[in-house]
Amino acid sequence: MIDNMNRLAIIVLNWNGADDTLNCVESLQQQTLRPEIIIVDNNSSDDSVERFEDHIKSQKKDAPILIKNSQNLGFAGGINTGLVHARKQGFEYIGVLNPDAIADKKWCRALVDELSTHLDCGIATGIMQRRGGKTLDTTGDFYTTWGLPGPRNRDEPVENAPSKPGEVFGATGGGAIYRAAIFDDIDMFDEDFFMYYEDVDLSFRAQLAGWKVRFTPEAIAYHKVGASSKKVPGLAVYNTFKNLPLVFIKNVPGKLFWYIGLRFFLTYWLIFASAVRHGNGWPAFKGILASIIRKPAAYHKRWSIQKNRKVPVDYIRSIIHEGPLPNQTGLLKFRKFFTEK
Repeated sequence: MIDNMNRLAIIVLNWNGADDTLNCVESLQQQTLRPEIIIVDNNSSDDSVERFEDHIKSQKKDAPILIKNSQNLGFAGGINTGLVHARKQGFEYIGVLNPDAIADKKWCRALVDELSTHLDCGIATGIMQRRGGKTLDTTGDFYTTWGLPGPRNRDEPVENAPSKPGEVFGATGGGAIYRAAIFDDIDMFDEDFFMYYEDVDLSFRAQLAGWKVRFTPEAIAYHKVGASSKKVPGLAVYNTFKNLPLVFIKNVPGKLFWYIGLRFFLTYWLIFASAVRHGNGWPAFKGILASIIRKPAAYHKRWSIQKNRKVPVDYIRSIIHEGPLPNQTGLLKFRKFFTEK
């Protein structure tokens, strides 16, 4: 019998990747704190659903729940399907783990402990290592004064991972546990994003509403990077150009809007030039058009988000990383034009 008694559910989103998803599910079934496992299938065109149904039938107890979407709703919509189910069931904590990730057996326990110890914490995340390698994928998310989000410690040796728990700007949607109460406060993932940066948007909204995001090194998962995005060429580029402006428009407070906005405008077009140079101009251009179409809705959401902000702008400024991310060396040459005297 699952031992958390409606305390914890973990959502695993699948699209044409049953092998990875079943490996992920198996790692969750071996947790020291056993969660209810919710598999959401995003209208797979392969035999994923049949394989999940066979797996569920083979379980003598504590079988996963399978939810089948009638269309591919992307990461945001797919996870929201699971969130709606879990919230109706009254779970106190609801987690998300990428289908191409495998969780260490203490992953659930460590993240729930972080949430239960810090009552102002709405989201907890841990270390995501590259599977089969010696490098880090992420230890949480940055947001920068150049309007760019990014993963902490990406591509660094595993030994560089922070050794102590603490507050961070954001949590990767690929491996985090959320206090269910935050969804009553700030709503769920924004489905206009489809995929990419919807986790940054959610973390930003949580911070604005007064919820902290915390990191613990005790929660470790192993990620097969890019398993989903590689299935559709150009998908990452398209969604990057569509979603980066949406994060900025919705969440950056008015007093920081132009301070960050000028840098973001330059950065956005420099990245577009790079995309064109590397043969990705068309998906980037389509992403820009898609972003323009969604901007009126983003400004409407901004009004509500900023109206309900519960923390001072100085606090938001303090959790935003100064300058480009360390691995964004191409932007460093422009930094002198925006350095405050």
